[in-house]
Amino acid sequence: MSRSRFVFLGVALALLVGGGGPVAAASGATPAPAVVRVDAYGADPTGRTDSTPAVVAALRHAKKVDHGRPVRIVFTKGTYQLYPERAETRELYVSNTVGADQRYRDKKIGLLIEDMHDVTVDGGGAKLVYHGLQTAFASIRSTDVTFQNFSFDYAAPEVVDATVASAGVSDGHAYRVLSIPAGSPYQVNGAHITWLGEKSPATGQPYWQGEDGLQYTQIHDPKAQKTWRGDNPLFNDVSKVTDLGNRRIRIDYSTASQPSDAGLVYQMRLIERTEPGAFIWQSKNVTMRSMNAYYLQSFGVVGQFSENITIDRVNFAPDPKSGRSTASFADFVQMSGVKGRVSITRSLFDGPQDDPINIHGTYLEVVGQPGPNTLTLAYEHPQTAGFPQFAPGDEVEFTTQRTMTPVADPHAKVTAVDGPSGMDHDKPLTTMNVTFDRPVPAGVKTGGTVVENITATPSVVISGNTFRNVPTRGILVTTRKPVLISGNHFDAMSMASIYVSADAYQWFESGPVSHLTIRDNSFTRPTGPVIFVEPTNQVVDPADPVHHDIAVEHNSFDIGDVTVVNAKSVGGFTFTGNTVRRLAAPDEPPYTSPLFVFHGSTGIKIADNHYDKGLNTSAVSD
Repeated sequence: MSRSRFVFLGVALALLVGGGGPVAAASGATPAPAVVRVDAYGADPTGRTDSTPAVVAALRHAKKVDHGRPVRIVFTKGTYQLYPERAETRELYVSNTVGADQRYRDKKIGLLIEDMHDVTVDGGGAKLVYHGLQTAFASIRSTDVTFQNFSFDYAAPEVVDATVASAGVSDGHAYRVLSIPAGSPYQVNGAHITWLGEKSPATGQPYWQGEDGLQYTQIHDPKAQKTWRGDNPLFNDVSKVTDLGNRRIRIDYSTASQPSDAGLVYQMRLIERTEPGAFIWQSKNVTMRSMNAYYLQSFGVVGQFSENITIDRVNFAPDPKSGRSTASFADFVQMSGVKGRVSITRSLFDGPQDDPINIHGTYLEVVGQPGPNTLTLAYEHPQTAGFPQFAPGDEVEFTTQRTMTPVADPHAKVTAVDGPSGMDHDKPLTTMNVTFDRPVPAGVKTGGTVVENITATPSVVISGNTFRNVPTRGILVTTRKPVLISGNHFDAMSMASIYVSADAYQWFESGPVSHLTIRDNSFTRPTGPVIFVEPTNQVVDPADPVHHDIAVEHNSFDIGDVTVVNAKSVGGFTFTGNTVRRLAAPDEPPYTSPLFVFHGSTGIKIADNHYDKGLNTSAVSD
């Protein structure tokens, strides 16, 4: 691709005003929205040139509009190419990505809403095609922001979906023929394949590259509509690789065993989550609505220390025309330290590389006490660091790691924080000093206590969604505010459909649930346990459980021989009004797996459910 793709056609147009220029506004007593049209700044809806400079100019102009007026940033329907070289760049640190790694501190952002109020990005049915490694869109320190009515994709995803088009044995040696989607450039080099990830028109170098099976693999069966994690046999015992043309590659092997995987898709990727697919940080009232998220590069949509996030009618699924089966490099949606309300409704989650939805806080470990009211706290997972976890006025809870329950007199309010800003590397990125409005409780121990910001915890509604082709869990949620999971359909999850943890040993994702309702959902072809409650407490005391008040009611389960509920350390668990059906034929042997397993839990009620014959309806408890 030539540098002419970077021609910016709209510099002069940026000086225009009025109805035909970049900004059009209606008059009246009530301030009408100021309309900023990206085409007026030179954005190209034909998809022939790079629209990044025009989009950047339009967004910068929109930021200057009178703050008393709402702003609409409007695209004309069409296709827009967005390259990273002229995108906005910000130093940012993002939960569950690359932690404090300085190689990735600068993020390219295609659509940046920053320090703005009452703004809508309306795609008008447009398709945005991103190139290279960049965040599709972000809301930073902004309020009342809506992204709506557009589709977005990446020209060369960091995941290669290689379909085994045919396989067999020829002249005593096995072979496979792979079919590769158009968005995955490659070179064949003897017995190896180099994946090139699209060349930058500015440098002529690929934005990313890797060899053979890359670093991680999932397997997708398009006929069975299932995806799982597994080993990659494509590049074992290879004797020769041949480019057959038309994006077909033949791999010949030194072994004679007939491959049995014709029709399967090997989804191969690197492992560094270099930037979020989309980012919502220090923002309030942010909505994603009526969108097609065909692919999220490097990670998913991350909401981080924001308030009130809504995702409605968003299709997280690959473009049917792309030949791909992957729609995200990792999770689809990750909410970390969000407060207010998280609402995720009427959306499709199809083809992630990790969990579709994960809502949690972060435990920081106590590593020092420089003063009677002050603690030194540390991030403990290498993927999370560099951004503030607390602000003056926030309430915290001190938790003992071994029991995962609060210490005596466990709450305090933050009065001062000395730590990372999330925007630079001027201070240590993995530790912070936090001062409270009272002396640190006596039960707090260095190396044995974690701290959670309980102000930054949301209530949650997840309703009317579909989850399919998921290699992991469907929904992960750990928040002490009310959670309603209702009217969703989960099909063939490869791990638990709903997972509740509270983890102070591995991921350090907090915290307990105290009012979780799972109602009117359907679970088909699940892996067991379907609903899995698994906090990481090493000491389990039924009299002092981690989680409280979980209700599973009026759901349907169509299952193989699996456990429906496995719950640890719960005080108050009800399973009522549900229907559990066998997928096996009536004349097949009875299932042996108990439907219910409880460990260290009390207040269990199982009543008024309907069960097929041939199920093991026992409840195992210790």
